[in-house]
Formats: sequence, C-alpha cells, structure tokens
Amino acid sequence: MSDGFRITRLSGVTARFVDYEWPFARRNAAAIAAHWRGRVARSPGMFDGTVLLGCASAIVDGIARVDLFATRYSSFIAYRDGRHADGCVVNAFAAIVPRSADGAVLLGEMGAHTANAGQLYFPCGTPDPDDVRGASVDLAGSAARELLEETGLALPEDAEAGWVLIEGEGQLAFLRPVLFPEPAAALDARIEAHRRREAEPELAGIHIVRDVGGLDASRMPGFVRAYLAHAFAPAALPPGTARAP
Repeated sequence: MSDGFRITRLSGVTARFVDYEWPFARRNAAAIAAHWRGRVARSPGMFDGTVLLGCASAIVDGIARVDLFATRYSSFIAYRDGRHADGCVVNAFAAIVPRSADGAVLLGEMGAHTANAGQLYFPCGTPDPDDVRGASVDLAGSAARELLEETGLALPEDAEAGWVLIEGEGQLAFLRPVLFPEPAAALDARIEAHRRREAEPELAGIHIVRDVGGLDASRMPGFVRAYLAHAFAPAALPPGTARAP
C-alpha cells in the first residue's frame, strides 16, 4: 500500500467489452446534464463522447482481467466529480510511464482547455470505442495511442511488457513503465517539437521528475503520487509490497 493505494505488479492485462446498464446514469440524468453544462461553460472545448468504464475486475496468475462498458463522458465526469461510488463502476484506464535513459520519469501538464487543466500525470485517456476489438478492449493499444497523440513518442521496439496496477480512489490505473533510450532533456525536446506542430496541443508542457522532493503534489492525481513514491523510494515500502519497475 502507498498513501491508501494498492500497488500490484502484473505480467499482463486483458479487457472485455460487455453490456452493462449503469443505474447511476439512468437515475441521475437531469443532474448529469446540469453538471455537464457547468463544466462546458468553464471548458468549452470538452466533448460529450462515448467512453468505457470498468464494472468488474480480477487478477488471476499475475494477469489482470477487467470488464468495460460504454457510457457518455458527461455521466463519467458527473460520477467522478461528485465522488460517487456504487461499489462496482470504476475508472479503468491504461497509461505509458515514460522513463528516460538517465533515470527520470516524464509527466505531462494538461492544457487549459482540457477537463483536467493544470494537472500533472502520465499521458493517458479514458478508453473509448476506438479501443474495442470485437469482444475485447485493447488497453495496451489505448495507452500507446494516447502517448503518441499527446507527446509524439512511439514505443521503442524492445519496450518492456510488464504492468503496474494502482488501485484507489475509484480507479484502476494500469501503468506500463517504458524505458526510452534518450535522456530526459532529449525526450522533452522531442515532445516540445510535437506540441508546437499541434494546432491545440493537449499538453501545456512536460515536467521531468528525478525524485519525489519538490513536487507539487496538489496538482497530481493520487495514482501518480503513489507510483512516484513507489518508484523512487522502494526501500520505504512495507515488506511484501510489489515493486514497480
């Protein structure tokens, strides 16, 4: 455990696309619509598309298995912002953790037009119908796509296949730490060049993290804080806790 989060090392992740009738969305339609109007007023660029949320999960022989269903982004945002919890539905997503050759981790700062403006976390996004492959959901592909779209970085051909699951605060964060061959400064320069080519880049910039000191924790989601504390201070973890790469 780290700050209330459970950390588990995984050898793989699989996901199914399932039908699920979400009681929260059905019972709170009016409140969801009102909340969405308020969010769009603050961030006009937000789009109420279809996203995938988790409704069941298990770990079997080191492989996480999660069921995902489709809902509107507005329903998800209302559920998340209101800190609702129905004991079943969670925000299940995948992200690449970019690690540099000189030992740093790279975080993206979300742009002012996004739903999470100013927050610092790994390039990622909520899975959506583009990630569905028949009866399955490609979480690994979702993570790689988000990394490419936000930073311009493609995964190295020899990228590690292991995962770290961070559970807490209504989230299942499937993180895939990937070592890139360049030092952090070179990766930052590549990402900045990508941002400048974008008409409306999703990221406002990149933060290079080399230890847990001096970080603005108030701008990081809990799963990011938990991972960084785990990755940079493994000796401080309780005995028996799985170690992140």
